[in-house]
Amino acid sequence: MTHPHLDHIGIAVKSISDALALYRDALGLHVGEREEVVSQQVRVQFLETGETKTELLEPSSADSPIGRFIEKRGEGLHHIAYRVENLQKMMDDLEESGCRLIYPEPRPGSHGTRINFIHPSSGGGILVELIEYPEQEAGNTSEEEHHS
Repeated sequence: MTHPHLDHIGIAVKSISDALALYRDALGLHVGEREEVVSQQVRVQFLETGETKTELLEPSSADSPIGRFIEKRGEGLHHIAYRVENLQKMMDDLEESGCRLIYPEPRPGSHGTRINFIHPSSGGGILVELIEYPEQEAGNTSEEEHHS
């Protein structure tokens, strides 16, 4: 099993379209597909920034986790995400060590991934996402590979 590595940084925004003025137009980042994750009530836009991506998160409902985050804290850094090979094993190991997770079971994420989060109380004040990609992308976990 390879060690987890930084997959992306999630940034909560009120509007992906407005945020693209900075990330795409000013910084020149390549824009990937936009997707709605219905189970999380969020629209996501990945931007290519080398091996580690930037994820823009726009709430599709004011009562969604991202909507509540923006209401309470404003736009900004929401989470950092680590790619793991086996999410369930990682969750079991973390829980055994006393780490607090957000969900008792993995949840569906964007692009067919499975996700869970380490609660900020166990993550040094930071929300940490754990992300497992579908089997067909399992070969892309090597540190030498670039993720697109």
